[in-house]
Amino acid sequence: MKKFIEKLQFITHDIQKLSHIEQAQIACSAGAKWIQYRCLTKNDDELLKDINAIAEICDDWGATLIVTDHIHLAGKADIQGFHIEDFDADFVRLREQLGEDMTIGGSATTIDNLIRIAKEGADYAGFGPFYTTLTKPNNAPLLGVEGYMKAITVLKNLNIDFPVLAVGGITLSDVEPLMNTGIFGIAASSSINQAEDMRTAYLDFYDLVR
Repeated sequence: MKKFIEKLQFITHDIQKLSHIEQAQIACSAGAKWIQYRCLTKNDDELLKDINAIAEICDDWGATLIVTDHIHLAGKADIQGFHIEDFDADFVRLREQLGEDMTIGGSATTIDNLIRIAKEGADYAGFGPFYTTLTKPNNAPLLGVEGYMKAITVLKNLNIDFPVLAVGGITLSDVEPLMNTGIFGIAASSSINQAEDMRTAYLDFYDLVR
């Protein structure tokens, strides 16, 4: 089942100046059609309080709500999908567990893992890191523009049609050269929610990703 995958995916995270709910509200009011709620610091009751509030916002604005990990919350809130950050996740098993209707995304840092995620039936993948990021630190080599060009070429040669989104330390000036590599889209967080004017920052990204 082919799912709707948005080209600009906004990811909330823990910051001091804005709650996850406020981030979702501002992004949706700017036209966001995809909110990935990424919170790894709260208990289930706190998570569900956030998720239910963000789900209402997403419903009001016609946006898709994706939750990072926490698949045990499936069925407990109006969640359209999950993004799994475990690089070794079994997406065949996840699909069996979550069902065909649920959107499932994965994270990859290598082309081999990107191919595996696609073949196991995920709906999209975040591929990175493009550049240094403190939002989701890892020890994987930085891809740069060349890394995405290589990955897209490999996927095309294998006839794998799969939405790949660049992620990790992406700033506004990076968007155009990244989109020119043939990737499907961009996932962004701190360059938007840490901006002086978050709404304007989202719109600036949106204009370039389209």
